[in-house]
Amino acid sequence: MEKICVVYITASNRDEAMKIGRQMVSMKLAACANVFDGMTSFYRWEGKEEESSEAVLILKTREALLPALEKAVKEAHSYSCPCIVALPVIHAAREYEEWIVRETT
Repeated sequence: MEKICVVYITASNRDEAMKIGRQMVSMKLAACANVFDGMTSFYRWEGKEEESSEAVLILKTREALLPALEKAVKEAHSYSCPCIVALPVIHAAREYEEWIVRETT
């Protein structure tokens, strides 16, 4: 079975996360997208400490699709340096893993 992963992405707001999630599923680069709104982020950007409200987008995909997914997310994203972090899946129910593979290109 192909390796699957989850991809953690932050977006400027719920609408942007929804747009990117829908696009990745439509392009078959992800089998599923989850959006969590209302996250507060603290970070350092260009030498200054910042705080902002963001949304989290989690995508389920295959590791082999990560280069294409990253490229498509960067093209759709408003940030010049978006958070796109892929995390390996240690275990998934076989049927769910098979579904992710079937639903992605």
